Amino acid sequence: MMLYDWLQQIEFANSWLLPFLLMLPVFAWMHFKSLGAMQANFTVSTAASFKVATWKNKLVYLPFWLRLLAIGCLILALARPQIRNQQTQNKGEGIAIVLCIDVSGSMLSSDFYPTRLEVAKEVAANFVQSRPVDQIGLVIFSGESYTQFPISTDHESLLEQIKGLKSGMLEDGTVIGEGLATSVDRLSRSKLKSKVVVLLTDGKEEAPDNRLIDPYTALEIAKAKKVKVYTIGMGSADAVPVSEMKNRKATINANTAFIDEDLLKRIASQTGGEYFRAKDKEGLQDIYRQIDRLEKSKVEVVSHTRFQEEFIYFMAACLFFLILEMILKYTLIRTFP
Repeated sequence: MMLYDWLQQIEFANSWLLPFLLMLPVFAWMHFKSLGAMQANFTVSTAASFKVATWKNKLVYLPFWLRLLAIGCLILALARPQIRNQQTQNKGEGIAIVLCIDVSGSMLSSDFYPTRLEVAKEVAANFVQSRPVDQIGLVIFSGESYTQFPISTDHESLLEQIKGLKSGMLEDGTVIGEGLATSVDRLSRSKLKSKVVVLLTDGKEEAPDNRLIDPYTALEIAKAKKVKVYTIGMGSADAVPVSEMKNRKATINANTAFIDEDLLKRIASQTGGEYFRAKDKEGLQDIYRQIDRLEKSKVEVVSHTRFQEEFIYFMAACLFFLILEMILKYTLIRTFP
């Protein structure tokens, strides 16, 4: 199996030499035909001794076959068998991005199947995968904000964190201002010139008494740090029932589709971003595609191809068959004129 796998990886630089292998059966046919024409005739009293089979006359043609194998290996070696190792690397100037996602109880609404949060997670993951050179982090907010994953190019770990998001991870509520402020703080530590926040929410500011930063203060911080903010209001046009987790007890809030579009538009416009409204999954996917087009990274794909020469194995086999032929021809299967 290992030999088969190795042969599967082999390429020939001088593949035009390979057709010469077809001459080997021709050489074999010509050899045995000439042997028949060159047989000597002489008179003997009995042919019984010629009918006795010994190991020597069974191996009499072995040197010839060894020579054919040696010629075949020589042709393969001259054809330069190689193993191609190709590596690609993405280089370029990326963008520092923070995905700021609302995980409040209203994100469990089923107007996006199966829920708003599940759809938001899926689309955000696709966005991450489409930006290989960017530094991307994840901030979540509900009644408080939290850095779920710092800005990094470790996208595999980030995708795992996005996959594990669920409502109820934080105190319930909606603190858009603190979510934005936390995102801007994460970005302020990046050395990249372009810094972007993609803030997704399905509600309006519903802050507890201990709120630290209101949305307008967070907006001024974002402007001061030159962070561009794209805001997304998520939810269908109609209000829908939703299960919310409060103090680990499920309650029903029948009127949750209130999005503070004025606030989201103001945050986006004053930071150089845009506001989008996502009313269904397809709309949300299109929004992320638009953001992807608007925030292009300078990506350079560098390809490195390395060839590992493998002809030495065929040359070694060629020498082995030739040496074995000589040993047999002049020792064990030696013939006399």
